[in-house]
Amino acid sequence: MDKQKIAVVIPAYDVADQIAEVVLSVHAYDFVDYIIVVDDQCPHSSGRIAEDMQLNNVIVLYHEKNLGVGGAVITGYRKAMELDCDIIVKIDGDGQMDANYISNLIEPLIKDNADYTKGNRFIDFTALKAMPAIRLFGNSILSFFVKAASGYWNIMDPTNGFTAINKRALQKLKLGKINNRYFFESDMLINLNIINAVVKDIDIPAKYGRENSSLRVMNVMFNFPPKLLKGILKRIFLKYFLYDFNMASIYILLGLPIFIISSIFGIYEWIDSFITGTSKTPGTIMLVALPIIVSFQMLMQAIQIDINSVPKKDR
Repeated sequence: MDKQKIAVVIPAYDVADQIAEVVLSVHAYDFVDYIIVVDDQCPHSSGRIAEDMQLNNVIVLYHEKNLGVGGAVITGYRKAMELDCDIIVKIDGDGQMDANYISNLIEPLIKDNADYTKGNRFIDFTALKAMPAIRLFGNSILSFFVKAASGYWNIMDPTNGFTAINKRALQKLKLGKINNRYFFESDMLINLNIINAVVKDIDIPAKYGRENSSLRVMNVMFNFPPKLLKGILKRIFLKYFLYDFNMASIYILLGLPIFIISSIFGIYEWIDSFITGTSKTPGTIMLVALPIIVSFQMLMQAIQIDINSVPKKDR
C-alpha cells in the first residue's frame, strides 16, 4: 500500500458504550496516521472517554453545541486538512461499521480510481437479513430518489456513512454549504457530483447490535423530500445551465414547462368533463395527450443523458 497520510474521523454523540472499542479497532492499523474524534456535545462525554485512552495518534475535538453528525464530520474534515492528510475516512462511533474494511475503502483512492468511496450494504444478502426491515425498505426507496438528486445513478445505499474522500475532492467542496444533520451523506453526493468527483461503492456488510440509531423513519419521510428537491434543482441548474449547456439542457428547458402546462390543462379538462357530464372531442384529447407524450419523452432523454454523465476517471 503506497504511503499516504490517512486520517479517520469519528463523530461521537451518545456512543459512550462503544467509542473505546471503535477507536481501538481503528488504532490497530498502522497505516492510519490520525484518529480524529469529534465530541458533538455528547451527553455522556464520549470524547472524554476517547481522550482518557491516551493513544498517541488520537485527537479529540469538542463542540460547544450539538451540530449534528454532518457538522461533526465537517469539523473532522477541516482538522484533517489542517494536518495535510491525503485521505480522510469517516466511520461512526456506534460500532455499526467494521474497521477491517477501511483498507477496502481507501484502495480506490490510493490508486486514483475514485475521489470518494462509500459502503454498500445491499450486496451482501446475509447482512441484509440482519438489517431491520423498516430500514431496509426505507433505504431501497431512498436510494432511487438520491440517485436522481445526486446524479450518481450507479450507486446504492446512499445513507451509508462509512466513507472515504481524497484531499483533492475535499478542497473543492464548499463544506459550509453541506447539510449538518442526517441529510449529510445525501448532500455530500449532490455536491460531489457538482464538482465532478468520481464516486465508487464498496461492498461492506453492516453490523447491527447495541447501537441506538437516531435516524428515524418519520424524519426521513418529512425532512428528506424537500431537501432532495432543493438538491436536484441546485444540481441541474449548476451542471446543465451554468457550468454547461447541452442537449439535456434543451430537453429540460422545453420538456418540463410543456409537461407541466399540458398536465394542468388535461386535469382541468377532465374535471370539466366530470362536472358537466360531457365527453371531450378527439381533438381536445389529442391537444392534451400529444404534448404530454412528447414532453415526457424529452424528459426521459434528459434523464438518459444524466445517467450517461456520471463522473468517471478519464482512463
